[in-house]
Amino acid sequence: MIVPFTHLLVLASILFSLGLICVLVWRSNIIMLLIGIEIMLNAAMLLFVAGSNHWGMADGQVFALMIMAMTSAEVSLALAMVVYLHRRKRTVNVDEFSELKD
Repeated sequence: MIVPFTHLLVLASILFSLGLICVLVWRSNIIMLLIGIEIMLNAAMLLFVAGSNHWGMADGQVFALMIMAMTSAEVSLALAMVVYLHRRKRTVNVDEFSELKD
């Protein structure tokens, strides 16, 4: 079964908007902020793969693999940062880490 390109565009835009809403609503929680960013990156990756399938070129799939590698590195660094900050302040609230701005 072949999914039409417009359906994939709609799905990717819905996913991206849900990720953006997650980032905007839960700006104070580090974990929810990272989940929203991951959802937005997955929407972009879906769009790259759908576009590469639609136009018959493998470039989008290569970019999707690069996004996967980047997100895996980002998740490992973000998890280490969240664990460190939680041990230091006993919270994951972004507002508590104002001294990191300096």
